[in-house]
This record gives sequence, structure tokens and C-alpha cells, in this order.
Amino acid sequence: MSVVDTRVDLSNGLETVPVLIERSSAVMTFPEFQYSTDNIQGPGCTADPTEVTLPGCSCRSRSCCTENCSCLRTRGRAYDCAGALLTLGPTDSGYCSPVFECNALCACSDACSNRVVQAGLRLRLEVYGTENKGWGVRTLEATPRGTFVCEYAGEVIGLEEARRRQLAQSSEENNYIIAVREHAGTGAVAAETFVDPAAVGNVGRFLNHSCQPNLVMQPVRVHSLVPRLALFAGRNIDAQEELTFDYTGGYSNHLPVELLSTQRDADIRASRTDGLRRKECHCGANKCVQFLPLDLSIINRE
Repeated sequence: MSVVDTRVDLSNGLETVPVLIERSSAVMTFPEFQYSTDNIQGPGCTADPTEVTLPGCSCRSRSCCTENCSCLRTRGRAYDCAGALLTLGPTDSGYCSPVFECNALCACSDACSNRVVQAGLRLRLEVYGTENKGWGVRTLEATPRGTFVCEYAGEVIGLEEARRRQLAQSSEENNYIIAVREHAGTGAVAAETFVDPAAVGNVGRFLNHSCQPNLVMQPVRVHSLVPRLALFAGRNIDAQEELTFDYTGGYSNHLPVELLSTQRDADIRASRTDGLRRKECHCGANKCVQFLPLDLSIINRE
């Protein structure tokens, strides 16, 4: 039987750079979903992710510098002059440092070096059928360490809606929900954000898990208080290499804390053994822990 390959733009022109799909009669059915380059407000989300709520700087220069920019003086410089993320992954405290970009209310130009994630996709990416992990994403060009790759965009939903969706899933369904838990210093959780790209999302929904990933997830605030989940190259990545990130956020790669942890949920889960059936991990890493995490979670420090 002949195999016919066709390549189309997954984003339907919404991205600046087309996201290619390698379609083949030898691979599985492609999932149906609505492509969105940005987060959208979903059930239970009280803040509109598209609303501009953060104050801007008054810089009139082409690119902001720490000496003159109120954004950089207050929040620190996150990128170098080439747009590479300066701090990759957890700090010595075990948490990520917060990242704030210049926003729509800032007077600086779109070429400002503090405008990286908001500039959107710049790399040529391809969604393709992997051998044993379903659909995956690979880069079609060499990607230096610290480079912004793509967002993990989708519906921003509330905690109760996240609970409902997770508990309604069968063991055969993929769980796309990521929980961003932000801490005030080293204290208790100050804020939580839940992003689900299952029905509405971008190319990030096709990224597979790896116990030794080449991408690092970093929450980035641009125009809104709702963080955008940005993925950066954690090391130099070769062309045609599959792109992966750690579904646990890199803080615990064994059994993560349940996303929906309450006593009632625990009772429900105990009666639904199909929902707790863990999927085998096929990442192939030397330090693979053999099973995918039960939930997707990443922690950021504020």
C-alpha cells in the first residue's frame, strides 16, 4: 500500500510561521480541536487572559535598558540581547523566577528585547506521528539554548472545572491540563492557573513528555496577570529532533501531588480505578521513571 504524505499549516495562517503537519495513511487519526495562538477564557476563569492589566513603561527607545526602564528595574531582565532566556529552570530555591515582558501599554517598540513570547512563533515546527507515543513535535531547524520555542496555550479554566474535566476522563484519554501554582516567597500557594488545550489550543498540545526533556517551561506575564506558559530550549537542539518537556515541571518526576487533591476527590478516584491507571512512559531516556505523571503541573515562584 502506498503512503501519501501531505503537509499543511496546522494553524491555518494564525501563526507567523506555518506549523506543518506530516500526514500519512500509516499514522493515527488527527484530533479535532480549535487552533488558538493565545490563551482564552474558559469556564470558571475570573480573569480574561486577553485583557491588558499590567502597567507599562515610558521608554521611548527602540529597546529598553535597565537604567531607564521601569519594567526592567522593577522585575529584572529576563532575556539577553538576542532574546534568549537568561535563567533556565528552577533556581537554587527549587522554584522558577517570575518573568514579566513589556506590554501593550509600554512606549517601547515591538523590537524591544523584552518582548519575546508576545512576538509569537518564530521557529519552523512540524507535528508528526511518532513510533509509539502518538503525535509529537519536532523542530526543523537547529535551536540554540534559551530560545523561545512555543507556548502551551489553551483554555484558562477554574479549579472546579479542572476537577470536573479530569474526573470525567477515561484511562484512554489524554490529560492536557497543566496547573501553574505560584508561591509568595517560600510560603503557601498564592495563585493557581489551570490551562487545558484539549479543545482549544496551539502546537504545544502535541508536545510529548520526557524524563530528560530538551524544553523548559516558564510562566511569562505579558499584558495580563494570567501567565502564559512559554517553552524554551533547555539545551542546544538539533534540526529534526523531537521537542519534549517534563510534564511534572521538573520538580518531582516520581508521583506528583494530585492536581485535584481533596478528600472527596480521593474517594471518587478510589472508586474509579480506570481513572488512576497510569500510562507507560516511552520517552526512552536513560533515567526514565517508566510511567507518565497522573497530572501535568509546574510551579513558579513570585
